Amino acid sequence: SQTFICKDNNIKNIKKVFFPHSLGILYQSITQFLGFKNYGDEYKVMGLAPYGKPKYVEKLRDIILIKNNGKFELNLDYFKFHKQNFNYRWENGKVEIEDLYTNKILDLLGPQRKKEEPLNDFHKDIAHSTQKIYEEVFLNILNNLYEKYQNKNLCIAGGCGMNSVANGKIKNNTKFKNIYIQAAAGDAGGAIGAAYATYFQNKNVERKFQMRHAYLGTSFNEIQILDCLKNKKEKIENQKCNYNKVSNNNELSKIVAKDISEGKVIGWFQGKMEWGPRALGNRSILGDPRRSDMKDIINLKIKRRENFRPFAPAILYEKKKDWFYNSSHNPYMSSVELIRKNKRKIIPGVTHIDGTGRVETVTKEINNDFYFLIKEFKKLSNVPIILNTSFNENEPIVMN
Repeated sequence: SQTFICKDNNIKNIKKVFFPHSLGILYQSITQFLGFKNYGDEYKVMGLAPYGKPKYVEKLRDIILIKNNGKFELNLDYFKFHKQNFNYRWENGKVEIEDLYTNKILDLLGPQRKKEEPLNDFHKDIAHSTQKIYEEVFLNILNNLYEKYQNKNLCIAGGCGMNSVANGKIKNNTKFKNIYIQAAAGDAGGAIGAAYATYFQNKNVERKFQMRHAYLGTSFNEIQILDCLKNKKEKIENQKCNYNKVSNNNELSKIVAKDISEGKVIGWFQGKMEWGPRALGNRSILGDPRRSDMKDIINLKIKRRENFRPFAPAILYEKKKDWFYNSSHNPYMSSVELIRKNKRKIIPGVTHIDGTGRVETVTKEINNDFYFLIKEFKKLSNVPIILNTSFNENEPIVMN
């Protein structure tokens, strides 16, 4: 991991934790230990963590050493990824990675979970303890950084920037006030920085780019969509489906808002695809957050995923302060935040077991159509929130 201080167009490296010491590797290793073997499965551990207890935190301290200067070290006896002949394979569109850890971790924690083995209290406690030790290291880095530089502005990038649970604890546990986490905080997000750095260097113009939204992907016009529907006509009819054209987007939003309020699950496809792993209202599956069974309906019939994983509340930005303790703008679902106690029973479909939600704030300026849909739903329900999840089963997000 690396820390930089930025002023104007100058970026200076001020701290490094060198390979093979990596907070992300620790989290990925425990993800594998828990039987989640797909690349990027770390979010499953985040979703499972609130169901457990911190029983294994002290044992995990033998794996990672937290230092007073904001740095950390892995106990490399527990890992093998840094040794020769460690393989990353690309098979059938998926990244396959060998287990990052040695058998010594089994001696410390116990038997690893097999991929299809049912989850039990042991697995939940491991997940909880891992998230807790991660947050301890993470907040130690940030507090040490603030103490030294007294700067209230913070940008986070890298794979660990996708740990939305830890991100949601920054404001209450550090003195940072202005926090920015890019929509694709992982490795893919570096492409934007590289592209703009090259552009500004070659054009020799002042650097004033500000990323205000994540809708940077592919879009399709009406002719392309109608051609696709015509080409799939037989398949659509075989599924006993049909399609209709409405006069305008506002009329569509009114129809869809009513459908959501009646318990229907909606595939919402509009505008440019989101940049990053989160569905932000352009490639989304939508539902009624008031229904306690909505998560089960979507998981069983559409997403076919584990029932401990929560769905996101997409909320009108100006109403966030009424529903969440933290009123800050969060357009990229980059942090998990506490829902107000008196609101949790109203929106059980998006309230996790610990009273939190991975919130997305929606503004008219950034996504007018999605904003209008939520507003229409509010007129029907008095709730300015819609359940939002990605329009896919796992990866990648639906493009066309």
